Amino acid sequence: MEDISVQEGQRRVQAGALLVDVREPNEFEEVHAEGATLIPLSEFESRFAELPKDRELVMICRSGARSARAGEYLKTQGYSQVVNLAGGTLAWANEGMPTATGPEARQ
Repeated sequence: MEDISVQEGQRRVQAGALLVDVREPNEFEEVHAEGATLIPLSEFESRFAELPKDRELVMICRSGARSARAGEYLKTQGYSQVVNLAGGTLAWANEGMPTATGPEARQ
């Protein structure tokens, strides 16, 4: 699966891609990329079908490892437009991209 930079991830989200955070709810509430949708990895296999197949998905976690696993799983389930945000939420915040706290945007 393709790893993309924070800047490319932001560009794709602004162009209509869905940012999918696979961390656990407590991690998400501490800080997350603004506008991200939460589907925790612990629930991913039972909830991945909530994600649209006709829209690009930018996967994100803390550092990029869990989101890469989730993205690979989506590929095996027939999702074709899936990329992984290299460096995850840590890189997103370090690059000064918009972040939020609390449970908003959770699903």
